[in-house]
Amino acid sequence: MATVLPPDSSIRVIQSTKKPLLKDYENLDQLLVLLPSGADESAWSAVPRGTRLSRIARRRDASDVPLVTSRLDNKAQTAVLVAMVPSDASAFERGTAARRLAEAALAEDPSRLAVLATGFPEESTAAIVRDQLLALLLAAFRLPVFRQKNPKPRRLSTIRLAGLPERIDADRVRAEAAGNNLARWLTALPPNVGDARALRVAAAELAERHGWHYEFLDTTQLEDRGAGAFLAVARGNDNDDAGIVRLSWRPEGAGDSPAVALVGKGIVFDTGGTNLKPAGGMLDMHGDMQGAAVALGSLLALTLLEAPFAVDCWLALTENRTGPRAYKQQDVVTAVNGKTIQVIHTDAEGRMVLADTLALAGEAGPATIIDYATLTGTCISALTTRYSGVFTNRPSLHPLLKRAGEASGERVWPFPVTDEFRDELKSDVADLKQCLPAGAGDHIMAAALLREFVPRQSTWIHIDLSASSHEGGLAHAPTKVTGFGVRYTLGLLLDLAETPGRPAA
Repeated sequence: MATVLPPDSSIRVIQSTKKPLLKDYENLDQLLVLLPSGADESAWSAVPRGTRLSRIARRRDASDVPLVTSRLDNKAQTAVLVAMVPSDASAFERGTAARRLAEAALAEDPSRLAVLATGFPEESTAAIVRDQLLALLLAAFRLPVFRQKNPKPRRLSTIRLAGLPERIDADRVRAEAAGNNLARWLTALPPNVGDARALRVAAAELAERHGWHYEFLDTTQLEDRGAGAFLAVARGNDNDDAGIVRLSWRPEGAGDSPAVALVGKGIVFDTGGTNLKPAGGMLDMHGDMQGAAVALGSLLALTLLEAPFAVDCWLALTENRTGPRAYKQQDVVTAVNGKTIQVIHTDAEGRMVLADTLALAGEAGPATIIDYATLTGTCISALTTRYSGVFTNRPSLHPLLKRAGEASGERVWPFPVTDEFRDELKSDVADLKQCLPAGAGDHIMAAALLREFVPRQSTWIHIDLSASSHEGGLAHAPTKVTGFGVRYTLGLLLDLAETPGRPAA
């Protein structure tokens, strides 16, 4: 079977801490200039032809990106694109400006460009340059298309970071881009191309490349394990490709027990099942596997950075189809941990496949479990598609979880998931109802159900990916499919945890 993984799109990144001279721009197609809002003449003086450009900028709205577009009078006729960013801008605001500047720059399909940030406090410069580099690496990456004549690959081959006060951690940015690009690519695949079998093969190929242990639990094995919640959803498929993938990253000295388990909902197409969706609601349901794509992208990024802790990644891969064997309302199924679930609505399939996958992931005793899912419409109703919802069995983590979103530009908002919500899921015929018939606060009720399948000793974080799809792009991501969650995960596990990989309980 042909791979569905993206082609290699490596771009050379060169860093320089020397003050750039005019001759340094001779062989560039473009120069991207970032200045603080209200930049004074000393800041403009570091920009080639800065005096002339500053006069033009004063006649423009400073919020425009790019603010000024001009060209140098050198042999290459280097294009200069200028944007202004407040020195105290949030990561989301920096990412938004960087995305817009990258989109304008790449519209001319340059081969070699440079980024110059000047006039900022030294502590701000590195963050602004990192954000611009990330936005360029995301914008240069083309999502899959299937035309008779496909667009040519981007020409961008070299990004030069000029005039840095000190070198930035470009490897971190590259890893973030690689993880996000993989997540967006897989999510954008048509459902007849990126089906359950194709994603399983892709995971196996990545495992071979990166030294992960690969295991696939097919429907027969899941039947033996008693995974009745997952199998209820898979029962309506017209093939037997469904199953759960387990990938394991074990750096030297980390031991066999995972510190972190990443769990992703991988519904490769969601019809709604017996409770069939209308056509409009089904149109983009090939993207209902973005949780699995983000989990896989996060594992890739952690591996590229050689994270010093053991990680498991679990992908719950199936369709949710309708047909003679499809599960139905009022069915009662038994999950891996023995709990029984009364089915209320067949379009609440994500929590069914996650229930068994979380229970399986928890058996290895991870300190932290993070699950990702395009789970509920009510989370979008609550937050729009600009934020994602976050839930945890450790409420003391709410400030940390918010801070991770603020720092990464992938913003989240915490919701409660306390015992009173679980009590509403009590059933007269089973241990738990799958959901409530009325659907009020369904994002909270879904999290309340999932919590019942997580070991109490594990710190559990559930991300309802309401920001997985946002028209026009979001923060650094330039496409409607955002890949939300990869950068958030790296920030949470590598930067903000008391011990890398272990957020404090």
